[in-house]
Amino acid sequence: MSTSPDTGQDSPCIGICSTLFDDVCKGCGRTILEVANWVSMSPEEKKQVWQRITVEGTAMRFTQQKD
Repeated sequence: MSTSPDTGQDSPCIGICSTLFDDVCKGCGRTILEVANWVSMSPEEKKQVWQRITVEGTAMRFTQQKD
């Protein structure tokens, strides 16, 4: 299972989903297809998604202040 290097989480989901209205989720930064296929993705595919969304850094998971 591929996990985020900084959180150890498998899924980048933070429970703020916008994929019903947006091509890319504002909460986690994944595309609709990435969200839908996450459970069947290989660890390498998940790692690639984690790397992309981390580099982009625009999703709420990266922009929200942590308490």
